[in-house]
Amino acid sequence: MNEFPVALPGAANDNTLMWAHPHDIEPAALDQLRNISRLPWVDRVRVMPDVHLGKGATVGSVIAMRDAVSPSAVGVDIGCGMAAVRTGLTLGDLPDDLHGLRTAIEAAVPVGYRGNEGEAAVLRTDVRLRGRFDMLFGRFDQLRAPRIGDRRSRALSQCGSLGGGNHFIELCVAEGDERLWLTLHSGSRNIGKELAERHIASAKTLEHNRGLPDRDLAVFLAGTSEMDAYLNDLWWAQDYAMLSRTLMLATVQQVFAQWMAQRHAGAVGFDDPILCHHNYVARESYDGVELIVTRKGAIRAARGDLGLIPGSMGTGSYVVRGLGNEASLNSASHGAGRRMSRTRARRTFSTDDLAAQTAGVECRKDAGVVDEIPGAYKDIDQVIAAQVDLVEVVARLQTLLCVKG
Repeated sequence: MNEFPVALPGAANDNTLMWAHPHDIEPAALDQLRNISRLPWVDRVRVMPDVHLGKGATVGSVIAMRDAVSPSAVGVDIGCGMAAVRTGLTLGDLPDDLHGLRTAIEAAVPVGYRGNEGEAAVLRTDVRLRGRFDMLFGRFDQLRAPRIGDRRSRALSQCGSLGGGNHFIELCVAEGDERLWLTLHSGSRNIGKELAERHIASAKTLEHNRGLPDRDLAVFLAGTSEMDAYLNDLWWAQDYAMLSRTLMLATVQQVFAQWMAQRHAGAVGFDDPILCHHNYVARESYDGVELIVTRKGAIRAARGDLGLIPGSMGTGSYVVRGLGNEASLNSASHGAGRRMSRTRARRTFSTDDLAAQTAGVECRKDAGVVDEIPGAYKDIDQVIAAQVDLVEVVARLQTLLCVKG
C-alpha cells in the first residue's frame, strides 16, 4: 500500500496533499507551498514527488483556484512538455557508433539559442502540419500582451526548435522488448517567456494583489479584462508549444529513418506519438465545482491518459498510463525533479563527473551541460515508486543518445 498522500504541515485548511515527505523537501519550497495554500482563491493544492523550489509557484505543484488564475503558477515556459514515439526497430538494428545520428539531429533541429532560417523545413513537405502552423500564426495578431507584435518573426523561426536548459531530444531503448523510442522535451521558447513575463508584470500592479506574501503569486480574477487577456494569450502559447514539439518530433523521425536507411535497416515504422504538457492551465471540475487547474511541473493522469516522465540525461524516462486518482487532481509528476540548483551543480560536479555519469550515452560531455548532470536530479525510479497510485508504468526507457542545447 502506498504511504502517500501526506498533508503539508502548516497549510491552510488542510487543503494541500503531498506525494512526498516534508523532510525530503527543501524548507524554502515548503514555505512556498504554504504561501500558495493560503491564497484566498486557492481551493486545493497537490504536490508531486519531484517537487522543488520554483519562482513564485513550486515546481511539481498542482494548484486549483476558484475564479482566479496565477500566471506564475504556470511559469514562463508556457506549454512546456514531452513527446515520444515508439519505432519499429530494436536495439539490435543500431550500429555501435551513434555520433553521426546525434550530429544529424543537431543539424536538422535548431538547439540552444538558434531558430530555423525562416520556418521549420518539415512544413514544406507535411501539408497537415502546414495547415496547423498557418492557423496558429493566423491568431498571432489576436495576442493581447503589450508590445508583442514585434516578436512575430522570432516566434515563427523558433517554432520547431529545441532551446536549452533541461530540454532534450533522445533515442532510448525500452527494457524488456528492446524497442527503440524517440523522445523530446521542449517548451514555448522566447514567445512563451515574453507573454508570461508581461502578464505577470501586469498582475503585480493590481490592487487585490498588494498584500500577498509573495508578489510573484499575483492573480487575475474571473470577469476582468486582465484575466481574459492572459487566458487568450496562454491558450495560444500552449498551442504553440504543442505544435513546436510536433514539428520537432516529425523532423527527428525523418532524420532517424533516413540515417537508418543509409545503414540498410529498411523502412522504419512509427506508432502514434504521445504528447503531453506539464506546464499549463486547464478548466476542470472536481466535486461538482469548476476549477482553474494549473500544473507547473505535473502531467495530467486521468484514467487511461498516456504520459511521459523523464529523468535526466543518461537515466532515461518512463512511459506511464494515468490511473485517474482524483485525490491528486488526476495528476502525476513531470520528471525526476532537481535536487540541487544549476549553480550548485556547477560548483559540485566537473566534466569528468559528467563523463562518468553519462558513460555509454552519446551526448555532450562539456562544461556547458554540467548543470544537467544526472547527479543534480532526484532518482527517477524513486519518484515513480512514490506515485504508484497515480500512474502505472507502460515502459521504462534507457537513454542511448541525448541532444542538448
